[in-house]
Amino acid sequence: INISVFPPSNACIGRYILNMQITSCGHTYQRCLGDFYVLFNPWCADDPVYLDNQAHREEYVLNEHGILYEGVHKHITSRPWHFGQFEDGILDICLKILDMGASYHHGSDRDHCWRNDPVHVSMVVNHMISSHTTNSIMKIPENNDYLKGTKPFSWNGSVPILQQWYNGRCRPVRYGYCGSLASVMCTVMRCLGIPSRVVTNFCFPCSIENPLGINEIFDCTGKNLCGKDKLWRYHCWNESWMARRDLNQCCGDWQCLDPTPLETGRGLACSGPTWVRSIREGELDLDYDGHHMFSRVNSNYVGWLSQTNAKRTKFFCDTWPCGQHLITKSVGSEQFEDITGAYKYELGSVKNKEAYYRAYRRIHPGYCNASNCHIERELSSLKNPFLSDSGINMRLKMANCPMYGEDVQLHWVLENLRSENKNLKFNLCAQIITYSGCPMDQFWKDSVNVTLGPREVKKIPLCISYSQYGPYLCDHNIMKVVAVSDPECGEVLMVSRDIVINRPPVIVKLLSQPRLKVPCTAEISFCNPLQEDMKNCVMTLEGCGLFKEPMTIDLGTLASNQQARTIVEFTPYRLGSHRLLANFGCHKF
Repeated sequence: INISVFPPSNACIGRYILNMQITSCGHTYQRCLGDFYVLFNPWCADDPVYLDNQAHREEYVLNEHGILYEGVHKHITSRPWHFGQFEDGILDICLKILDMGASYHHGSDRDHCWRNDPVHVSMVVNHMISSHTTNSIMKIPENNDYLKGTKPFSWNGSVPILQQWYNGRCRPVRYGYCGSLASVMCTVMRCLGIPSRVVTNFCFPCSIENPLGINEIFDCTGKNLCGKDKLWRYHCWNESWMARRDLNQCCGDWQCLDPTPLETGRGLACSGPTWVRSIREGELDLDYDGHHMFSRVNSNYVGWLSQTNAKRTKFFCDTWPCGQHLITKSVGSEQFEDITGAYKYELGSVKNKEAYYRAYRRIHPGYCNASNCHIERELSSLKNPFLSDSGINMRLKMANCPMYGEDVQLHWVLENLRSENKNLKFNLCAQIITYSGCPMDQFWKDSVNVTLGPREVKKIPLCISYSQYGPYLCDHNIMKVVAVSDPECGEVLMVSRDIVINRPPVIVKLLSQPRLKVPCTAEISFCNPLQEDMKNCVMTLEGCGLFKEPMTIDLGTLASNQQARTIVEFTPYRLGSHRLLANFGCHKF
């Protein structure tokens, strides 16, 4: 007897058991024929996650290899990530996540009736990543303290994280950051059949008091003071494709889901799903957490000088608007795709202003009947005046692309826009900034007197040596250089630049042709570029289809300019395209 099971498009996802009952001569027998899994089906036109582009299905459902984009908006870095949604045991782990989070929206999971709705499934997964009180998948370190766990940036893929959570009786894995949280969520969603991708937003505002404004405060030396507001250099979240029946959508579209718990005014919470198009249109009443997601790509930045008499003065400065660069991995390519236009219209356009006014009235109820001109005047009063309004233009340009161990070279370009001389005194400084905008140590200060003739352009070289920044960089490879004019000279001018210090490369070289179930060897090499020893050096290797578990190699101490070479052997156990990832860590990073 051949039995065919045809689950309807509204069937609940999960594991099913198929039983057969036989009645003969008045006796009834039960026999279990086996079990099977039902998932969402983006190939089925009746399924709410239907995606009608085969190339997109291959990228957003079937592809196990991803890329995380980090750094700053003027220097984007990338690193590979293994999603591993087809690895052994991952599907059972994903269903366990649904079991553990079932009570989040429904109080009881007796009938599993919500499991045919990708909206509710995505909300449960989003909550379980890091917001569940006791059984969330990952924890974020408090105050950047991760001595009791794994360094957040040392993970290469989702599989070890999910396995550690499952094998550890569903206790949170220590530690993660926004990139790993969004990537783990992407793995779970793809495994369940929901097309998903990781998005990076550069210049991400995190403000508690004003949803559409973020304030950064500096002292007269240019040091960034730790305030309530934070300007994250980048932030990662997840997008999933589905038709929102709750919004009467007949076709699928991208929905924004942010699993990182952020301050929302009602405590720490994840956000979404939010229809990406509703963010662009400013239709904030339409969806879950719409006002939070809108503010994260549309906030206004304001820089302030804090003076000794508790007085604050706005800088004359040219600021980069928040949320002006959102990217994700391109379909079938290693390059990134700019998707900023999906979240907001072109800055300054009529449609962009209309969406902003619409959202402003919903976020600030006191302005619900205000005219556009009234809102525009209010916004203008909050912004920093431009540098050109003071008669001076300034910018900090990189003269090199520094790597660990190399000096940072900059050109400070000043231009006098007026027909009279300008005599100014500037204070300069550099300090470490975490990716989440927390100011760390200020390690370099200087003072410079600048004289500019009428219409003169002057280029001043700046150099920050490795001996100055090296002891402070640690795991945070971002520094901020600031130049602030002395308040006694009149108008307070400010220019700044975020700088990424690149980590030295790890080189992977295959020594034999990989074949299924045949041992293969590869050479992994790394050179210490510093003029000092690197201690506690560890190499972590990972590869879906190549290693059942990550391989850790202890390299001990590497002397200055010493090259470490390691030969590893592995046996590919699965057909397909695979990627061998090597991650190097030491006491420096």
